[in-house]
Amino acid sequence: MQFLIIGGPERPGHPALSHDAAARHRYSPAMAELVHLETANGVATITLDSPHNRNALSRQLQSELLGHLEAAIASPEVRVIVLTATGTVFCSGADLKEQREANVAGAATGPAALGAILETIWNSPTPVVGRINGPARAGGLGLIAACDISVGIEDTTFAITEVRIGVIPAIISVVLLRKIPLTTITELFLTGEAFTGSDAARYGLLNAAVPADELDDTVTRYVASIRQGAPGALAGAKRLIREVPSMELHHAFEETARRSAAHFASEEAREGMTAFAEKRPPRWPNS
Repeated sequence: MQFLIIGGPERPGHPALSHDAAARHRYSPAMAELVHLETANGVATITLDSPHNRNALSRQLQSELLGHLEAAIASPEVRVIVLTATGTVFCSGADLKEQREANVAGAATGPAALGAILETIWNSPTPVVGRINGPARAGGLGLIAACDISVGIEDTTFAITEVRIGVIPAIISVVLLRKIPLTTITELFLTGEAFTGSDAARYGLLNAAVPADELDDTVTRYVASIRQGAPGALAGAKRLIREVPSMELHHAFEETARRSAAHFASEEAREGMTAFAEKRPPRWPNS
């Protein structure tokens, strides 16, 4: 899977990023890149590549990940974003070496940029699919939960281990509490016990848990299915998922009726309904 182009025209409610805006999160070019962004055929693949610390959320990795996410979202060429990693571990959580040094120096902040990363994924108008190639711990589970669709390996393991080192799963709770039922997340937060990919699918953290040799095919099927949808309709459907549950009932019906009318009157709807009548695939931009 591959991908990207920085910049591009604005999407409604999502202004395009300039090269400078995307670059402000990056570390010096002299440092080896820890997160890669490639674009091909409308799919942007963002890959964590810090195997020396099991793709831990170091300051550099967080900075590069946020910059690549913003760049992919801003690109009109990108229809789907895939988030994955190299090596045998997806993400081991906070970089404890960095955090320990900061604690000793009296400057501990935790993974400070993680909230911005999770919010960017959560609110991205471009669907984000997690290709979870191995185990994850702590903050890594926040990345999984923030994705719209996540696919993992059935016999890999996950754990929310913060309390076992004297901290709390604070930032990741924002997305985990929206994905995993309260009784289950209470147990996971308080015990720190590991659970399998199959368990994660039952809890709602993963959409699918599959054998390792089926991971890529399963992710490819999800990506292909998503790309059948219209870009604006996909962004609008994501907004419904994020916003409608918190609306008051009467307001929700009024607001969703307004949004429905706007989409039925759109160019995308005209193309979609024409294609349906003509028994052909719709011609979406960058499909």
